[in-house]
Amino acid sequence: MSEWRLYEVFVRSKHGLNHKHVGSVHAADAEMAMENARDLYTRRNEGVSIWVVPSDTITASASDEKEILFDPSEDKVYRHASFYKLPDEVGHM
Repeated sequence: MSEWRLYEVFVRSKHGLNHKHVGSVHAADAEMAMENARDLYTRRNEGVSIWVVPSDTITASASDEKEILFDPSEDKVYRHASFYKLPDEVGHM
């Protein structure tokens, strides 16, 4: 088992909802990871879709990179719907 790869597991609980990270499993390959994830995280039929992703293929930002990644969007108010004036005939949106 020490040679098995670590997979992150994401489950979608109902149609139309996003997949959520629920945990991790170790497995020899993706097929085994899917089976292990199904057995461990959807025992009570709470899932309709499962994703398994090798942990070592995930790229994530570091918390100390927050300013570099997210601050530039603060000065771009045109990206927010509240920046635009809606015509009266549109009504409530």
